[in-house]
Formats: sequence, structure tokens, C-alpha cells
Amino acid sequence: MAEILVLYYSRHGSVAQMARLVARGIESVRGACARLRTVPPVTTDCAAGGPEIPAEGPPYAQDEDLRDCDGLILGSPTRFGNMAAPLKHFLDGTSALWLSGALVGKPAGVFTSTGTLHGGQETTLLSMMLPLLHHGMLLVGLPYTEPELSATRAGGTPYGASHYAGVGNKPQALTREEAVLCEALGRRVAQVAVCLRRGRDG
Repeated sequence: MAEILVLYYSRHGSVAQMARLVARGIESVRGACARLRTVPPVTTDCAAGGPEIPAEGPPYAQDEDLRDCDGLILGSPTRFGNMAAPLKHFLDGTSALWLSGALVGKPAGVFTSTGTLHGGQETTLLSMMLPLLHHGMLLVGLPYTEPELSATRAGGTPYGASHYAGVGNKPQALTREEAVLCEALGRRVAQVAVCLRRGRDG
């Protein structure tokens, strides 16, 4: 089986919901399975420490999750047009994987959620792509052959799936188009991973 790692950070639940939809898209592909992982929050208090295991949801990611996966999909809320600090902090610690070339040639995709409609969805997606390019990964986006990409009046970009959650602690539910595009992203990365794995296995 081609295992696709869905690695995300979520503050109010929207990105976590998107991650589950991305995983559903992955699981719809024969020969592929999804592994959900998250990252711990970070704080400006350098002395503070959080629990080693999250109270709920998937476990925290380890380097071996990235090393062993056949594909990677990153998700983050936007922070001033950039990925959130917890995900950036985790990625900054993957230099050993970069040195060994562990992620080279594996497919990857990205997804995000914003509080405002023009709150930096596309720049956040691009910011998540940068470390993936440095790792030598093959970026997979969403083509306009996905009809929901042209029909959406909320989130959805060719760079990856996105969601307009609204401001506040109670985010808006994903629209039908946003949900379909999340699944499409998972499906596309999984399809590429399965094809590449078959090619390697002969």
C-alpha cells in the first residue's frame, strides 16, 4: 500500500475537518491509505512545555512518519499570509531528512483555512510548498478539470484545497465545493503515489 501522510496543525477545527476529507480522498484510491498526524502548538515562552501526546485527535508526527510515507499533504491555517508557526517549527526540524534525501521524488500537496475570504489562502499554500521543494518533492495541485474549482464562491485554488472559515472560534462549515476539492486533492496525491510505487516495484 502507498501510505500518504496527512500532516496538519489546526486551532479551531477547520483544518482538522479538511484533513479528514483529504484522508477520505486518499482512501478512495485503490492501493493507497492515509495516516493522519498533527504537530504540537508552540509558544513564545521558551520554558513552557506541552504534553507529549495530544489530548485528542491523531498523534504528533515524528521524523519517521515523513521518512516512511509515499506521499505528504500539509495543512495549516493562515497566519498573516503564511503557514502557522507550529507547522513551520516542525518542518524546520527536518534537516536530517533533507540531508538524507528521504523525501526526494515523493508527491506532495497542501491545504489551508482562513478567517477572511482574501486572508492569504494562496500565499499560505505557497509558503507550505517552499520546504517541500527544498526536500525535492513533486508538487500536486488542483486542475481546472475539477468543476468545483470554477464553481466555488468560497475556498478552492489551483495551488491546493482551501476553506473560508470566517472570524471567531466557531468556524463556518465547509461548502460542498470546498469539501469536494479537499477529497480531490487527497485522491490526486494518492494516485500519483500509487503510480510511482508501482514503477519502483516493477
